[in-house]
Amino acid sequence: MDFNIESKNNSTLIQVQTEKLDTHIAPALKSELVLVSGKGEKNIILDLGKCEYCDSSGLSAILVANRLCKNAGGTFVLCGLNDAVERLITISQLDTVLNITNTVSDAEKMIS
Repeated sequence: MDFNIESKNNSTLIQVQTEKLDTHIAPALKSELVLVSGKGEKNIILDLGKCEYCDSSGLSAILVANRLCKNAGGTFVLCGLNDAVERLITISQLDTVLNITNTVSDAEKMIS
C-alpha cells in the first residue's frame, strides 16, 4: 500500500508511504483523494514525511486535493515536506496557495 489513510475527528490524514510522489503513485493518490472527498470529507491533511521526491504529477495530485477541499468549503494542509519537495513547491509558487505545516499536529491545529 502506497498510502496510509486515517479518519480523524474533523479531517482525513493521508500519509504517503513511498519515497517518490511521481507518475507511478500520483494517479492512485488522486483516486484516493476523490474517494475521500466523495464520502463527504472536506478537510484533508497530506503528510509527505517519507517523500524524498515529487514531480509534476505529484504536484498535480496535491493541487487536486487543494481544489477538492476548497470546493467543499474545507481545508487542505500539506505537511512533513523535506527540502527537495519544499523547494519544488516554492519554485512552483504553490507555497502562496497551499497551507503548509511542519507536522501533522500543526496541521490538525490549523483545521480545528
